[in-house]
Amino acid sequence: MQFDFFPSRTLTLYLAKMFVVRILAVLVMLVLVLLALDLLAATGDILAAPGNGQAEILQYAGLRAPQLASRFLPYSVLLATLITLVTLNQNSEVVAMKAAGLSAHQVLAPLLLTAALVAALSFGFNERVVTRANATLKAWEAAEYGPIPVADNSAGGLRSNVYLTDGRNILSAATLSGQGEDIVLTNVTWYERAPSGIIREQVRSPRATYAAPGWRLEDPERFDVAGATTEKTGAMVVGEGLSPARISLQSVDQDSLSFWELSRTIDAFEAAGRNTNEMRSKWWHRISGPLSALLMPLLGSIAAFGLARSGQLFVRAIIGMALGFAYFVVDNAALAMGSFGGYPPILAAWAPFFLFLLLGETVLIRTEE
Repeated sequence: MQFDFFPSRTLTLYLAKMFVVRILAVLVMLVLVLLALDLLAATGDILAAPGNGQAEILQYAGLRAPQLASRFLPYSVLLATLITLVTLNQNSEVVAMKAAGLSAHQVLAPLLLTAALVAALSFGFNERVVTRANATLKAWEAAEYGPIPVADNSAGGLRSNVYLTDGRNILSAATLSGQGEDIVLTNVTWYERAPSGIIREQVRSPRATYAAPGWRLEDPERFDVAGATTEKTGAMVVGEGLSPARISLQSVDQDSLSFWELSRTIDAFEAAGRNTNEMRSKWWHRISGPLSALLMPLLGSIAAFGLARSGQLFVRAIIGMALGFAYFVVDNAALAMGSFGGYPPILAAWAPFFLFLLLGETVLIRTEE
């Protein structure tokens, strides 16, 4: 009987290599299929913008692929776990390992170590690649796949779909670039409303900059609702109650901020007395989300044990898949509850993880140990 947590070096490398190959194969398959389906829906909108062609379609695919890879990596680990363990079981390799004195946890140890490394790589990939892809793609979609402002995405300088209120009036912009007094708004619309809430006039402008105070609209076009008339006017200043600091607080795109940027944003919101439940839930989930890969070998382990000749291998694989997908359902539900204050943020992010960790350990110990 071996008392080391890991089996021999040769067996550890054999199992880890087998697991990694299957994770990559499943992930590539899922990303390619889902990207093809996504392109079917988005290609028409991309080509509708003047001057767009094959290069822009490839650019869209390059921005969309990291999002799909990040979202479906835990699913890939789950499916790779089931494929790996079912293969080992069918070939009686699990029986041979247990006959050599390995416990169920020792059989799973190389898979758990590999999953932990995948979780660490996933966190880094999300921070360095996915957040930037989110910012660029959202800004490009807001510009209807036309030219977008050049901004420092690494500093979270490019945001899209900005919506701000100044008293009863509304200022919206397709994109926001820059920080502080250097903020530039593009495709801006200013809605001036009556005390009753009815829109009295609408002003559109391709660009707005800070006028200290207010925002100077360049080459604006005014539409008067009562008279149904449109006229070009000179540069005008609107939204004098909207400071750059307030705009920065109200135009936060959480998916485009890195872990540390989101942490600083939460501190700024709390200093301003704003509710931070949703942001703090997502902040915690930036850690617990990638760590979900660590759970998949444990939840899918039921497929590794039990004699393949008993006819229950398929049932065991289905149970392992059901446990894995149940985790994702519970995780999304808890995150939604934490976003609107139903759960404390830390509980919303971590409760599903520890719940299914205990569930997986319980099933493994009661059935195999």
